Amino acid sequence: MTPRPWRTLVDAPSLAKALRDDPERVVVLDVRHDLKDPEKGPRLWKEGHIPGSVHAHVDRDLSSPPRPQTGRHPLPDVDAFRATCSAWGIDASVQVVAYDDWGGAWASRAWWLLKHYGHDAVAVLDGGIGAWTAAGLPLSREETKRAPRRFAGAPGHMPTVTTWDLTTRAPRCLVDARAPERYRGDVEPVDPVAGHIPQAVNLPFARNTDESGRFLPAAELRAKYEAALAGARPQDVAFYCGSGVTAPHDILAMHVAGLPGAALYPGSWSEWIRNPMRPVEKG
Repeated sequence: MTPRPWRTLVDAPSLAKALRDDPERVVVLDVRHDLKDPEKGPRLWKEGHIPGSVHAHVDRDLSSPPRPQTGRHPLPDVDAFRATCSAWGIDASVQVVAYDDWGGAWASRAWWLLKHYGHDAVAVLDGGIGAWTAAGLPLSREETKRAPRRFAGAPGHMPTVTTWDLTTRAPRCLVDARAPERYRGDVEPVDPVAGHIPQAVNLPFARNTDESGRFLPAAELRAKYEAALAGARPQDVAFYCGSGVTAPHDILAMHVAGLPGAALYPGSWSEWIRNPMRPVEKG
C-alpha cells in the first residue's frame, strides 16, 4: 500500500484502506464535471460516489465567476476558497484525495489549487472512479456530513504567470495542454477564437494517461516531457489550456515524473483572446 502523505497519485486500494482505518483524516473530493452541462457532476455524485466524498464544483467551488477581462475559470476568491475547504473538513492535518471520471482532468484542478494554498497532502486518485469500481469497491448514495475544520492556507505556493507576464517576459517554454485540433485551430468547441498563443508547443493532457485513465509510469512521463521541453528547466516552463482547469494535469504529470516547478497560466486561452490585439497562431 502507498504510504501517506500522498502528494501526487494514490491507487484505489490504498484510498479504501485509509477510509476504513482513519476516515476523519481523509477528505475525498468528487470533481466530476461537464463544461456543457455544469450540473452533471452533482447529478453523478447523487447517483453514486465514493463513500464519504463531497462534490467539488469546478465552476462554483474551484473558480470565481468570470469577468470581462478574465478567462472562463478565474482562480477562486481567497476567502471563499478557504471557507469552502473549511466546510469540507480540510485543515493542515487532513489528507485530501480528488477524483473524477476523465483521467484526472478535473481532479487535477483541485490538486493544483490545494498545492497553491500550501496544502502538501493532496493527491489524485489514479484512474478515478473507474479504478475504484474496477477494484470491486462500493459506491454510495448517502449524503456526506463532515465536521468543519479551519483551513488557513494562502495562495502562492505554486508558480503562476499572468497575461502581462506573457506579453512582457514570456517563459522560455510555453505549453498548450489542449487537444491537438484545438491547438492547431482546426476546431474550437468552447471559445470564440480558434488557435494558440504564439510560440506555444502542444502537449495534450490526455496523453499523460493510458486507456484506463491511469497515469503513465513516471519514467515514461519524464522521458516524454524532457524530450518535448528540449532542455528547458521545469522552472522555465508555463502551461495553459482553455481556461486554466485542465493544464494542471500536465503539471501533475511533471510532478509524477520528478520534474516539479512548472507554472500555470490561470487565465489561459480564454483570457488571452479577450483582447483582439493579442496575436494568435494557427497550424
